[in-house]
Amino acid sequence: MLLAVAAVLCFAQPQIQFQETTHDFGKIKEEGGKVTGRFIFTNVGTEDLILTNVRPGCGCTAANYTKDPVAPGQQGFIDATYNPYNRPGGFNKNIRVTTNEPRFTDGSNSAPHMIFIKGEVIKRPPTEFEKAGYTKSNGMVRFFDPNVKVEAWNTQKIRDTFKVRNFWTKPVRFEMNAPKAYITEIYRSFGAELNPGQEGFIILEFDAAKCGQFGQVKETVTYMTNDSIEARKMLHYSVNIKEDFSKMSAKQLKKAPVAELSALEYDFGSVAKNSQTQGVITLVNKGKTPLMLRALACSSGYYRASAQSMEVPAGGATNITITFKANSRVGAQKATLEVITNDPNRSIQVINLSGQIQ
Repeated sequence: MLLAVAAVLCFAQPQIQFQETTHDFGKIKEEGGKVTGRFIFTNVGTEDLILTNVRPGCGCTAANYTKDPVAPGQQGFIDATYNPYNRPGGFNKNIRVTTNEPRFTDGSNSAPHMIFIKGEVIKRPPTEFEKAGYTKSNGMVRFFDPNVKVEAWNTQKIRDTFKVRNFWTKPVRFEMNAPKAYITEIYRSFGAELNPGQEGFIILEFDAAKCGQFGQVKETVTYMTNDSIEARKMLHYSVNIKEDFSKMSAKQLKKAPVAELSALEYDFGSVAKNSQTQGVITLVNKGKTPLMLRALACSSGYYRASAQSMEVPAGGATNITITFKANSRVGAQKATLEVITNDPNRSIQVINLSGQIQ
């Protein structure tokens, strides 16, 4: 009798069976919105079936599915939704499905069930914005390119021209919101308003000397308008400001500060998640005049750095404290720390940072 019961328990298990494993949407319009295909499955096993993970193969696909246990002989579903916008042409995407079937629970690391969606997206006609090339901003009035990425000396003034066009049927007003002292509008080709259908331009000046920062400076300039779709128009600056040593004399260069770091790499090792730890690297001035620490710039939010002193006398040193803040994301975290000084020969030195969140 015990053998009979054991045999029954051995064969009592859930088992999934799909009616079809591929859904063909055929030809769909890019502008037609999201499309959804349903996959029906049956539990042909002898115990309740549970979908433990349904994972689309790309971000353009989403899935909804039966969350409750499916009894033997009963059916469930998986809905696969595809967004065709800005994805013209053929597509073939997969969805990985795992369940509480023994093959996934016995530790054998079996491959998931695979279901597929496919079709062909018919390219939509170009919009009036696309025809004119205004695709990098939104609304009825648009900047042709709202982004500036440039390098500059700390003594420079940089001027950039931003082309703008009004696609609306009404005049659009432009007013700079909360202007910065070092970013000013010096000219515009139109008055207070940009007329319907009109194209113009605005010239802005970025004064690196007034900015007073070094390294990568990110700034946003905002114009407020009466655009009915998107009133706030933003221009994005990314300026890498470097110190200009070109006017230093040979005598000044000979007496210049010399920055030397105790290490160009720092490995924090394994750190428990949701905790933080610190490390120290020493910056020594081996020159003959004071060393000014201009900036400490980390490439990742996992790390931050601060200095004991921003001015190091000749022959002196200061400690740079680096904090590794390990959040809940497990895995290796690498970054760089730029140490920017007034050393004319090595104004930027890079420290490689690494740590493993456990």
